[in-house]
Amino acid sequence: MRPITSIQDPRYVKAMSHPLRVRILALLDERRASPVELAEVLEASLGTVSYHVRTLHQLGLIELVDETRVRGAVEHHYRAKARPKITDETWEQAPPIAKQAAVGSSLQMIDEYARASAAAGGFDHSDAALIRLSMRLDEKGWRQLSKACTRLFEQARKIEAEAGERMKDAAYSDHDAIDVGLVMMMFEAIRLSQALASDETKHKRRGARRAAQARA
Repeated sequence: MRPITSIQDPRYVKAMSHPLRVRILALLDERRASPVELAEVLEASLGTVSYHVRTLHQLGLIELVDETRVRGAVEHHYRAKARPKITDETWEQAPPIAKQAAVGSSLQMIDEYARASAAAGGFDHSDAALIRLSMRLDEKGWRQLSKACTRLFEQARKIEAEAGERMKDAAYSDHDAIDVGLVMMMFEAIRLSQALASDETKHKRRGARRAAQARA
């Protein structure tokens, strides 16, 4: 099966449309695992996990990397393959359903990682950061902020590469390494009051439709 190289590929949208598949992909990004191991971590039935693993394998998003014999049965171990690279041009051309799938899956995993890390004390460092800004910008300001985010991303990757070189030294051990989460999001926002009002309006409309159907 040809690999998925773009988020516009219908197979990518299908893969990201189920929350359990998103969680399986996130785990297989970190390490290889079998459906049995995944089911234990995710606290889901083996049958359900095996189905989604097969789907991801058929879609070309994970690959089989090993087989082991366990009590007379063959256990298959998988690892995630490289995700489609998203350029500004690709994102601009992607249909709304593809964008929703990509954003939805990312937000789901950001939420899970942040909550799990917070519960484990991940924000206890004195220099940890938790910053949120609501801003009003013009078009020029939007472009400037976008470029600033790109520069920060590039600087973060450079810092990681330099740290990796230092940790190759024999004086370093695994205990010296710190797993770090960094999330950047820049988006055109709506006011929370506007979003809540919109939800309330939708709820009233649904209630009115149900009442009309009941009278009919």
